[in-house]
Amino acid sequence: MEVAVIKTGGKQYVVSKGDVVTIEKLAGEHKKGDAVIFNEVLLVDNGSDTTIGAPTIKGAEVKGTIESVSRAKKLEVVKYKPKSRYFKRRGHKQPVLKVKIDSIS
Repeated sequence: MEVAVIKTGGKQYVVSKGDVVTIEKLAGEHKKGDAVIFNEVLLVDNGSDTTIGAPTIKGAEVKGTIESVSRAKKLEVVKYKPKSRYFKRRGHKQPVLKVKIDSIS
């Protein structure tokens, strides 16, 4: 089983072929069915040998297909100060992409 560690959106993800990963939205316009290529591959393990990048592996890439463009669960931000009648409640939904990993090379 081939496993890779990719970096996108300031986070690192361990992926293998067929996985569905929820990542932060990428720059630009994307829709369901678009192909995505991750060039920042930090590690590749194919079962027999492991390649570790310093910091990334040159020429390695992980290809995927966008399954959905949506927003994450709502995060509530509450500001409160006692005895002063100050109460603010705001919600935020982060845009996310669900990507199915097609190949690791």
